[in-house]
Amino acid sequence: MLRPVPLPPPKRRASERSVQRPGPVYLWWPSAGPVAGCGSRSRCEAFDVSQLQPVPTPEGAAAAPPLTREAIATADRVVLKVGTGVVTHDDGTIALSRLFRVVESASRLRQEGREVLIVTSGAVGLGRVALQLPEPPETASLKQTCAAIGQSRLMELYQQGFARLGVTCAQILITWTDFDDRVRYLNLHETLQSLFRLGVVPVVNENDAISLNDRVYRGTGKRPIFDDNDRLGALVASELAADLIVLLTDVPGVMTADPRRDPDARLVPRIDRPDEHGLDVDGRSGLGRGGMASKLEAARVASRGGCHTVIASGVDPGALDRVLAGEEEGTWIPPRAALSSRSRWIAYCSHPRGTLVLGEGGAKRLRSGESLGAADVARADGEFRRGDVVEVRALDGSLVGRGVVALDSRLVLQATSHQAGAGVQIVGREHLILKES
Repeated sequence: MLRPVPLPPPKRRASERSVQRPGPVYLWWPSAGPVAGCGSRSRCEAFDVSQLQPVPTPEGAAAAPPLTREAIATADRVVLKVGTGVVTHDDGTIALSRLFRVVESASRLRQEGREVLIVTSGAVGLGRVALQLPEPPETASLKQTCAAIGQSRLMELYQQGFARLGVTCAQILITWTDFDDRVRYLNLHETLQSLFRLGVVPVVNENDAISLNDRVYRGTGKRPIFDDNDRLGALVASELAADLIVLLTDVPGVMTADPRRDPDARLVPRIDRPDEHGLDVDGRSGLGRGGMASKLEAARVASRGGCHTVIASGVDPGALDRVLAGEEEGTWIPPRAALSSRSRWIAYCSHPRGTLVLGEGGAKRLRSGESLGAADVARADGEFRRGDVVEVRALDGSLVGRGVVALDSRLVLQATSHQAGAGVQIVGREHLILKES
């Protein structure tokens, strides 16, 4: 049994964690198949940024993090994502021993001077049990009701677990607007940083009681910023430039087949390119929303923040500690060269407010490294303000990229409709992310 001990202050992190500099233009390639969790590639085209690649510059891109499992053992900032299948049994009742094992592992990390954050599921499941519902809630209102009832019960368990070990935890409830709005995004970042400085363990969950993801995106053909806690965990890890995210589930990791259906299913110990794994990972649990496909998609997002990802069992009593020790446990997805913080926000966290349609030759100039000027824009669709993220598309409708606009839509229309405005810059090079043709 882990006993309370005086907690050391968190380790000081390198200055580059907080200092952001303008980066180069970045490109991404469409994945080989449909994005996990989406109906088809075409519906998710604008959001398929899973393989962002920096264009080499004379100054050089950010150095890639160490690509060994042993590096996990020295991770200074760790995100633990706990799935519904971990914190609850198959019948929906709470799995206290599993939840408290996660709490003990997180407390041990804190006692070592490391920073740790937990992204937890389970509120809707606990609310369903409290209401004695035989099936998971299907309507948005019933789901929100279950979340409102279950969240307080879930947080009480975390509070009790950490308190007995002398660790302070804090509840953070998040909706998609906390990522989409740049000011809220930065405010969330500062709040989490403050909690880390004080030695507190943040416990994060989607605020399902008021979340509007389903209503906002239904029928738009676009995916939400996050639609399950796997992606939420990856976005938080990316925002914090975490060194490691562990996605705890009810299976040993990514398997060659669903182990609940195929007794010959084998563990896949390492996946370098999650979009090219070629495995059948569409299974989902009865209580939670995220399946293995969503975990691999989350790993893609985390990897572009320079973050190691391990998908491992939260049911096996010793699995998490073995992961944190850098041992061969679960499925490891190595990190890739990290994008800048702002580029990650443009790529993964923002909802485009409009579209800039390029004229002839516009896409070619952008791919040569030039900024987007009024002379390159044939048409501007939608209403947007300075600082909003917009899509950039060719005349045929194909996606060229995303960028942060320097002008309101009204001023963009004025600049593009008058020859005198041809030299006006609409999106600066450092605020563009381009898709390779």
